[in-house]
Amino acid sequence: MTLTLDDVRAAAERLAGHIERTPLRHSRTLSEITGAEVWVKFENLQFTAAYKERGALNKLLQLTEAEKKRGVIAASAGNHSQGLSYHAARLGIPVTIVMPRGTPFVKVQQTRAHGAEVLIEGDTYDEAAEHALKVRDDRDLVFVHPFNDLDVMAGQGTVALEMFEDQPDLEVLPIPVGGGGLIAGCATVAKALNSNVRVIGLEPAMYPSFTAKMRGHNAVAGGQTIAEGIAVKQMGDLSYAVARPLIDEVLLIEEPHFEKAVALYCNVEKTVAEGAGGGSLAALLAHPDRFRRKKCGLIITGGNIDTRLLASVLTRELVREERLVSLRIIGDDRPGLLANVSRIIGEMGANIIEVAHNRLALDVPAKGAEFDVMVETRDAQHTQEIMRALSEAGYPPRAV
Repeated sequence: MTLTLDDVRAAAERLAGHIERTPLRHSRTLSEITGAEVWVKFENLQFTAAYKERGALNKLLQLTEAEKKRGVIAASAGNHSQGLSYHAARLGIPVTIVMPRGTPFVKVQQTRAHGAEVLIEGDTYDEAAEHALKVRDDRDLVFVHPFNDLDVMAGQGTVALEMFEDQPDLEVLPIPVGGGGLIAGCATVAKALNSNVRVIGLEPAMYPSFTAKMRGHNAVAGGQTIAEGIAVKQMGDLSYAVARPLIDEVLLIEEPHFEKAVALYCNVEKTVAEGAGGGSLAALLAHPDRFRRKKCGLIITGGNIDTRLLASVLTRELVREERLVSLRIIGDDRPGLLANVSRIIGEMGANIIEVAHNRLALDVPAKGAEFDVMVETRDAQHTQEIMRALSEAGYPPRAV
């Protein structure tokens, strides 16, 4: 069993008119930041905000009438479930979704909103999938795998088909790897159209399932990653068999790079990417030498991120860039101290976000006071200028 370019082209014909043909746009700013020539495929503009509905719909359209009547079931951390639920509802097919505990609330709510019966079971995708197979057997449903299925892979490969239609001279495709469906489909297209295109997989460092499988090891996987969409302990045997001969390299990505990618998409491209959705850009940030001066096709695979998590990621990026800094100042506990500190910060053009006043810290003199002042600045240089001004005024701060 294998996957061919003709399979992907056939999937594209089935999907035509049923999904968004998302844009591929050049990003001048991201190109300047990374040193690569960056082209971004906005799959977060699909109706369910992720590419996953391509594979799900391609599978649904090939079910028999008897299978459609029985209904379908899937296990998913979110995007596959939403794509499957949305299109199953359109086609009048009953759908049940098993989601692991810890799935972002936004994905659970949106899946239910599409009319699916949602069951929460297991702490990981693998545990949810095991439960889904039991329910399938009990209810005689059709299991639609999120990645280990040739029809699903063919649907996902239509992402790359569109990218090369728009930009035939792409040189590198860095692609997030969870279960392997997307990279299997896209690598099939890329290598068939141009064998010189480099296909680079990327995984969260906490979930190196593809890397371990390549080396013949069992993956040591676990931990909290914002790229939960690709946090898979074991990729599919079929998707691995299709993808492995076509992939040039696999990179492991640490959490700060996923966070920075999400923040850059928001601040530069004014678009929302979930953790896994920022994976391609994260690879360019983590390993710039591998992509410099290359024409890179990046896929924002999805934009379904919990709003609280997005706010946290954006705030943490301000801290990393020293645009949001907490300054600790120790001085005499006398009237006017805080007013003077505030005046200096204001005159320097910064904004005070929060002030904590501590008179009881034992490492502060009894007649002294300790202030933690959270300040918003323009950049790291501006922060240093403010700290110098405070020191010159007799209030030497330290960042905490």
